[in-house]
Amino acid sequence: MGTPVVKWRYRKFEERETTMSAPVTRGSLSRPRHGRMIAGVCAGLAQRYGMKPGTVRLLAVLSCLLPGPQFVAYLIMWAVIPSE
Repeated sequence: MGTPVVKWRYRKFEERETTMSAPVTRGSLSRPRHGRMIAGVCAGLAQRYGMKPGTVRLLAVLSCLLPGPQFVAYLIMWAVIPSE
């Protein structure tokens, strides 16, 4: 009786990418008609990247506390991202 030996096998990046089971929606980026708060930009980004809309909205609001053109970027995405 000895301690079991665990051998680690390092996989290549391509192998890890294909074996991960995270549910990620890879549809086209669009602003949904239902479930939007202001313009649907955060809901569209959440739908595109498989996140919850509330999480993306919270990140957007928190990012506005940092210096930078976040509000202008939101307005540009509102104009550029097509509606469903």
